Amino acid sequence: MNTKVFSLTALILASLLSSGCSSMQEKETPEPLVKINDYPTRDRVEFVFNCIAKHGGKNDYVSQYACGCKIDKIAEKLSFAEYEAATTFSMLRSTPGENGAAFRDPKHAKILRKRLKEADAYAENMCFVN
Repeated sequence: MNTKVFSLTALILASLLSSGCSSMQEKETPEPLVKINDYPTRDRVEFVFNCIAKHGGKNDYVSQYACGCKIDKIAEKLSFAEYEAATTFSMLRSTPGENGAAFRDPKHAKILRKRLKEADAYAENMCFVN
């Protein structure tokens, strides 16, 4: 009789624990404290190399750190899709004639170029010592 009570108690306890765990999993998970960054590593590395070249080409720790910081600060302001579109619009807007109009004239292209310029200025100010 004692083993029946023990088995029944164990079964009830296991049932309560498993239902408690499953109800805990159904709750929404809180948002992460840090915004997930969607910039691919290849694009980050390319940005850092171009940034180092733009700032004198001195491949030392200070330049690497500042340029790495700069892409992180830009990533705080723009998603990768926005960054990619903005850099494309910026690079190709000087294309002459009708072909360049597709990159130069649309309102969203102007907005993205402006946001990129603002993000770049913010990042430059935050990461480089004047």
